Amino acid sequence: MQQIIRFLTRNSITILFLLLFGIAFFLTIKSHNYHQSVTVNSSNKVSGFVYDKVNGVKSYFGLKQENEQLAKENAYLQQLLYNSRVIIDSAFTVNPELHLDADYQVLQSLVIKNSYSKKRNYLTIKGGQENGIKTDMGVINSNGVIGIVENVSDNYAVVQSILNLKTRIAAKVSDTEHFGTVVWDGKNAGYVQLIDIPKLANLHKGDTVVTGGSSTIFPENIPIGFVEQVFTSETSNFYTINVRLFNDMTRLQSVYLIENTGLEEIIELEQNTGQDE
Repeated sequence: MQQIIRFLTRNSITILFLLLFGIAFFLTIKSHNYHQSVTVNSSNKVSGFVYDKVNGVKSYFGLKQENEQLAKENAYLQQLLYNSRVIIDSAFTVNPELHLDADYQVLQSLVIKNSYSKKRNYLTIKGGQENGIKTDMGVINSNGVIGIVENVSDNYAVVQSILNLKTRIAAKVSDTEHFGTVVWDGKNAGYVQLIDIPKLANLHKGDTVVTGGSSTIFPENIPIGFVEQVFTSETSNFYTINVRLFNDMTRLQSVYLIENTGLEEIIELEQNTGQDE
């Protein structure tokens, strides 16, 4: 207490000056509109700057939640798209002549592990049986096909990557409507191969490769990649096509899972038909 008294006594003149200056400043602002306006504007600028920075920090820490919400909304929109009678074709324009006869459900997930340098590559994604994820669901993102769900636990799922020697995906060249199968030769993570396209097909570098109508896992016209190089053989009537993937398979985050709700019925029907042979 004595130290406070000594401080006030020692600095009494300075404190008195600051007090009188403050009173004079307040009275000046109060009695003059111009000074009052300048002070208010300056105060608003300072407070606005502070609020903007605080809001920026809050927004940064809220990005994860916001991204999850956007991913859920995108999954819902894609579900509407795949179940409508209008579907986006490989050029990302509306094609009213295409439609889907099957019903599709779309879920959203995140990649937590990804391999791409092996001969048989897999991804692990967040979400499992408790989230409605099942085996044989197609996995895509905004750029196109990623793979197919192979195994599911309660909270996680393993996806067979398109970069896997076992992978077989029904596909077509969109500009020619010729159908084939997408496989991977195990050499380059940026390319897959489209086989069984007949030599009578008129192909061009840059043609888009998309999922085909015979697929029971993926809706038709989901992008895969574009024709990079076409190989021919005198002993075969089919092309082997090097397809440059739209996806960078080394950098995957948010993904969507597509369930064909009629898949079990289709498989059962095909199995019963086979028994009659």
